[in-house]
Amino acid sequence: MMKICLGIVLSLSTVATAQTGEKPEGSARPRVSTSAIEPEEVRVLRLHPGYATSLRMPEEISSVVIGNPSDFKAEHSDAEPKLVFIKPITKVPAESNALITTRSGHTVSLQLISPGTSGVDATVDFIVEYRRSRRFLVEETDESSLVVADSKGLLSEAHDVGGTNGNGIETQLVKQKRIARPDWQGKELLTAIGEVSEEHDQMTVPFSVFNDSKRWIELLPPQIQLDSGGAHGKRTKAEPVPIADYQMTARRLAPGARADGIVVFERPAFKESGERLMLQLSEAEQVDRPILLPLPFVAAAAGGGRQ
Repeated sequence: MMKICLGIVLSLSTVATAQTGEKPEGSARPRVSTSAIEPEEVRVLRLHPGYATSLRMPEEISSVVIGNPSDFKAEHSDAEPKLVFIKPITKVPAESNALITTRSGHTVSLQLISPGTSGVDATVDFIVEYRRSRRFLVEETDESSLVVADSKGLLSEAHDVGGTNGNGIETQLVKQKRIARPDWQGKELLTAIGEVSEEHDQMTVPFSVFNDSKRWIELLPPQIQLDSGGAHGKRTKAEPVPIADYQMTARRLAPGARADGIVVFERPAFKESGERLMLQLSEAEQVDRPILLPLPFVAAAAGGGRQ
C-alpha cells in the first residue's frame, strides 16, 4: 500500500512540473539570437557540456580557428558552407577564443565560455545567426584594405569630352556610355567590360550593366579582388584589392535601364598562376550571388605604365 501511495505522489509531482513549465535544476536555458558582423567587436558565446552551438554566416566560411582545441571543438562541413558548430569537450569550466573567417576575408571574433557541468541554470547559445553590417562590403576604417571613394554625380552629356580633370575618368566614362551595343553577358543582370587600360601603375576598368529583368535593381559599389579558383570552379580565396576611385551613372536601375561605370585601382605587382583579377558586381538583395568578371592582369598601357 505504501508503494502505491508513493507512486501516486511522484506521478502527481511530475504532472505539476510539466504544467507549470518549470525546468529541473541544472538544465540549460537556450538562447537564439542574431548578430551583425563587426570586426572590431568580440562576441561572448556561452556554451555548456552536452550542447552544440550552431553559428550561421551570411556567406561561405573559409576557416575556423579555436584557441584552445583541447577544451573546445569546432565542426565545419563543405556540405553546409555557411554553418559552423562549436561545443565544449571538457566537463570542467573552460574559456578560449575562436576566429571565423568568411570567403571575402571578413572575420568574427568570439570569446568561448563554458561553466562546466557544475553550472546551474546556465544560458546556452543554441543558434546565432550573423548578418552583414552596413560596413560589410565597403569598410570605412583607415586600416581597411577595401576603401572606395564616394560615388560621383551623374555625368552630363555636355561634359567636356577632352578630359579636363586630372585622371580622365569622366572622359573614359563618357566613351563607355557611347558604346551602343556592348558585349552583354548574363541573364537578368547583363554586364559588359569595356577597354581596360593601365597608366602610372593604375588600371582603369570601364563597365556597363543592363537590367533585363522585370524588377528594380539596386547595385552595390563595384569591387576588385584577386581570386583563387579551386576544383570545379570553386573559389578558395578572394583577396580584396584597394580601389582608388570609381564612378557610376546610376545604382538603381528600373526594368530595361542601363548604367555605366568605371573603376580605378592599383594593380598588384604580381600574382600566382592560379589567381585571377576580377571585377565584382553585386545586387543589394542578392549580395551572396555576386557577378565576377575576369580582367586582364596585364592591360594595354596608355603611357607611363610599369617598366
